[in-house]
Amino acid sequence: MNQRQKELRRRQRVKEVRRKLFVLCVLSVICASAVIALAADQYKESKQTIAKKPEKQPAKGETKRAEENNTDTGTRKMEEQTKPEPVTITISAAGDCTLGTDENFDPGTNFVSKYNEVSDPGYFLSNVKDIFSSDDLTIVNLEGTLSSAGERADKKFAFRGDPSYTEILTRGSVEAVNLANNHSKDYGEQSFQDTITNVEAAGITTFGYERTAIVEKKGVKIGLLGTYVLKDGIGCKQGMLDNINSLKQQGAQLIIASFHWGIEREYEPEAVQKELAHAAIDAGAHLVLGHHPHVLQGVEEYNGRYICYSLGNFCFGGNKNPSDKDTMIYRQTFTITGDEVAADDNKEIIPCSLSSATSINNYQPTPAEGTEKERIMNKIHGLAT
Repeated sequence: MNQRQKELRRRQRVKEVRRKLFVLCVLSVICASAVIALAADQYKESKQTIAKKPEKQPAKGETKRAEENNTDTGTRKMEEQTKPEPVTITISAAGDCTLGTDENFDPGTNFVSKYNEVSDPGYFLSNVKDIFSSDDLTIVNLEGTLSSAGERADKKFAFRGDPSYTEILTRGSVEAVNLANNHSKDYGEQSFQDTITNVEAAGITTFGYERTAIVEKKGVKIGLLGTYVLKDGIGCKQGMLDNINSLKQQGAQLIIASFHWGIEREYEPEAVQKELAHAAIDAGAHLVLGHHPHVLQGVEEYNGRYICYSLGNFCFGGNKNPSDKDTMIYRQTFTITGDEVAADDNKEIIPCSLSSATSINNYQPTPAEGTEKERIMNKIHGLAT
């Protein structure tokens, strides 16, 4: 091999080495780029992982407590959303109203003569109308009949008024009357039924004996029951309890129990009155109203509820000049939330006289003022049971 051939072969080997080195360099660059790209991706993913690192998983007990807390919070929110708004209902109550007379009374001074004299049914309750019209419900005991039918019962006193006398109640803003008393049938059963018809026709609710009533005010159902105690004494207890349960079943949310009981002209309630009153409240009554003694008796608080043992006479045609003219209006505002009645103390006693004149009964009950108001209020407090 000559010198020239050797040189050519050497040059070919050099060229081949250079080509391999070039390929190797290219491959190295490609590998390096791939490594760098992979490292960059891993770094990016690690940052995202750190940023989105999940919270520590709670232990099993902690998970249960958290679920319970969430459930309690959700339940409370639902209850808050569904719980009804509180509603306030103001009740005013007064005692015996005899809108008429006994046929044996003096025709010059009896109730009928005064009605004919004034020729205005609004006269009789005009001095208390503002009180009665500012409440939600006014309740009185209607003692006597408003009927032209029937024969007089054989008894010492029997009271009857013309059916038109119902306007005395409507003009005075009385909305409900108890009829369970010892003068409701003075002229027989027909006079009693007539009284119901005439009073209800005037838009006034009647109740008593087995007849309960529900009056709805501001969306609240007010249950009313009247119990006549004088005939059966404590024997009327079960019937009274049955009436309360019946009102509950009818959806009554506020229950007022009225009782005709006690001893005339006695200032202290007897044992039967206390037993019946307590039983009524224990059974679900929210207020107890009493009448018949014709004088005031005490007001008792029992288990957060109130008992007026006797509200006395009010617009009273049964006596032209009673020796004790003191009376009162009992007023209480109840807060009702659904079926719950708050046991609050939002009550007011308004001392009154059954007459606006001092020397005679002019059949116009009037709030007392000044020293008379103070005297009657002290008397009521002194009778507290």
